[in-house]
Amino acid sequence: MEDKLSIRVNVAERYYPLKIDRKDEEKIRKAAKMINEKVLQYKQRYTDKDTQDFLAMAALQYVIKVIECDSNIEASPVLEDLKELNSELDEFLKRE
Repeated sequence: MEDKLSIRVNVAERYYPLKIDRKDEEKIRKAAKMINEKVLQYKQRYTDKDTQDFLAMAALQYVIKVIECDSNIEASPVLEDLKELNSELDEFLKRE
């Protein structure tokens, strides 16, 4: 059985109707809130731009964070392997 929920999400003073899984509601509302807060920061800082510019800058900022997180996740297993190898080398050198 589909557990879908119809909601309206406000992003940059526009409402968007969405049909979502109930389990995703909190995440989606939090994302919209974060976008709106970032847009508001840009509006307060730059008065000569329009909302589209603020949305573009907010999107760019958040995608940069996603890319950085992806890079950290990809490097994490490699770092663990390197730490393990380093420990093994230390043990080997202590025996010699």
